[in-house]
Amino acid sequence: MTVMSTMPDDNRADALRRSLIYTVIGVSLVLALLAPAFVSSYRIFQITTIIVDAIALLGLNILTGYNGQISIGHSAFYAIGAYTVAILTVKFGVPYWIAIPAAGLTSYIFGFLFGLPALRLGGAYLALATFALAVATPQLLKYKLVDTWTGGTLGMSVKKPDVPAWLPINQDQFLYYLCLLIAVGMFIVGRNLVRGRVGDAMMAVRDQPIASAAMGIDNSLLKTKTFGVSAMYTGVAGALGAIVAQYVAPDSFTFMLSISFMVGIVIGGAGTVSGAIYGAIFIGLVPDLASQISKAVPWALYGCCLIACVFLMPTGIHGVISLLAGKILPGLRTKQ
Repeated sequence: MTVMSTMPDDNRADALRRSLIYTVIGVSLVLALLAPAFVSSYRIFQITTIIVDAIALLGLNILTGYNGQISIGHSAFYAIGAYTVAILTVKFGVPYWIAIPAAGLTSYIFGFLFGLPALRLGGAYLALATFALAVATPQLLKYKLVDTWTGGTLGMSVKKPDVPAWLPINQDQFLYYLCLLIAVGMFIVGRNLVRGRVGDAMMAVRDQPIASAAMGIDNSLLKTKTFGVSAMYTGVAGALGAIVAQYVAPDSFTFMLSISFMVGIVIGGAGTVSGAIYGAIFIGLVPDLASQISKAVPWALYGCCLIACVFLMPTGIHGVISLLAGKILPGLRTKQ
């Protein structure tokens, strides 16, 4: 009788949770669609950059948060995506709607191939291997045998896509909506991936690799494919980032970019889809705010903010929002 009496309450709480989540998503999308009409060109650029970073963070979160593989070399895959779209559009005149998927596919191939030897590594050793990848990539892009394609140290200029004649918006607004459309699609795919059987397998390999292998999961193949998918997300973000910045250069993809991505998933909430959005907002706005507060020691302020966030929000921004939602609406539990 006790179980039967609690079922209606559980159903109501679950329905309320879904309604709240859909309402928040709907309002957020409406605000995102209307934003270009009310903000300056600089703010459009800033928000577009945050959207691009969110795609990259989701890719890293799939690998690290859900599958447990630590990577601090995703700046390399970001660079691969950026240079792929730059070379295809500038050197060969390939349209953007082909170049961007090609950048994602190229990054997937490189990620998959890198994941094969990395299977023998784990923990700190895998992190060290990805660190080597991040350090080597800018130097390889400057190498004399490829500088004809990459532009060497000087890099390459990238043009923004032309706005269709039937759209009454400028290039910045068009690029914003393009990035938003791609991000929404990739977040839907990513959420379905991690919330389905594949996501369960990823977490099983992360938490209990021996038990997952006993259940019939091919740990090695799954980890390699996850590395490839993660690299693909980051490569698409790199392609969009190159178009937004209108420029690619080796020094734009240093090890610090990988550290920034790692900061984003930790602060946003590792192992959560929404954490990629929160983390992107953090790494997109906090450094800028720190430089506005103090031109002398902006990175010191940024470091203090990171320390405060780690101590005050050990589960990330997603964890804090989940906790607040549970307190405001008893019985409500937000899912990842």
